[in-house]
Amino acid sequence: MRRSLFLAAALAPVLLSACSRGPQKVRVGSKNFSEQVLLGEVVAQALEARGVAVDRKLNLGGTFVCHSALLAGELDLYPEYTGTAHTAILREKPERDPAVVRKKVTDEYRRRWGAVWAPPLGFENTFALVVREEDARRLGLARISDLKAHPDLRPGFGYEFVERADGYRGLGEAYGLAFRNRPSEMDLGLLYPALEAGRVDVVAGNSTDGLIAAIHGVVLEDDRRYFPPYEAAFVVRGAVWRSRPEVVAVLQSLAGRLDAPRMRAWNGMLDRDKKRPEDVAREVLKALSIPGKAPAAR
Repeated sequence: MRRSLFLAAALAPVLLSACSRGPQKVRVGSKNFSEQVLLGEVVAQALEARGVAVDRKLNLGGTFVCHSALLAGELDLYPEYTGTAHTAILREKPERDPAVVRKKVTDEYRRRWGAVWAPPLGFENTFALVVREEDARRLGLARISDLKAHPDLRPGFGYEFVERADGYRGLGEAYGLAFRNRPSEMDLGLLYPALEAGRVDVVAGNSTDGLIAAIHGVVLEDDRRYFPPYEAAFVVRGAVWRSRPEVVAVLQSLAGRLDAPRMRAWNGMLDRDKKRPEDVAREVLKALSIPGKAPAAR
């Protein structure tokens, strides 16, 4: 009995300290490109406006880095795309039906890892073939299938697009494309400057890239629906989804409210105008009439 009382007395300060700390910080992550950092910052500020302490782990890395961090309990949530999860994480064959892809990733993430896909944000960030506006007018380019008649156009692609199963090789087969020039491979950040400077004629970017409008680019319609759906949504650790109603409320308040044109405009503020993600995130929340708390100066 005396031993039990001694242990209780010894543990009391530890328990009191743990209770006084309150709920743990919510760890919000993102991949390492502008749109992801912006989405993470939007959620972080919305949570802070509700009195939730946030630990930002933005610009963390690529798909597998963020996914591994979530599974290891080092992240609580981060933005992902259904098509990326379907083909890269689950290693499924590309699927064109958005509902099928969404159900597959939702079911498999829950079954395998207990993770939850929050409601879709309202936009896709899929691959997009982009040409210069003057070339689109001069050559009559509006759809990807129009490229078949112009094999002399010089393509420029990111390394990942050249290698992925849902990338260039499959695209060429689906549309019968046979460019005379081997695609120039380059970092994603160099694609639009190369297109604008006339070093390449068609690039594979992302449909919500902010620089498309900045260089007067034209996105060609994927008229054969080759690219899988890449609906944006946050992936959340199951324990956090169940125990932190503030997280659920914030993610539900964003559901279906971010469309592709507005994402391009906001991404443009980052990539073209060089605004800080913190400042653009405040503009996003203001446009959506969602309370947000300005981050502390760093």
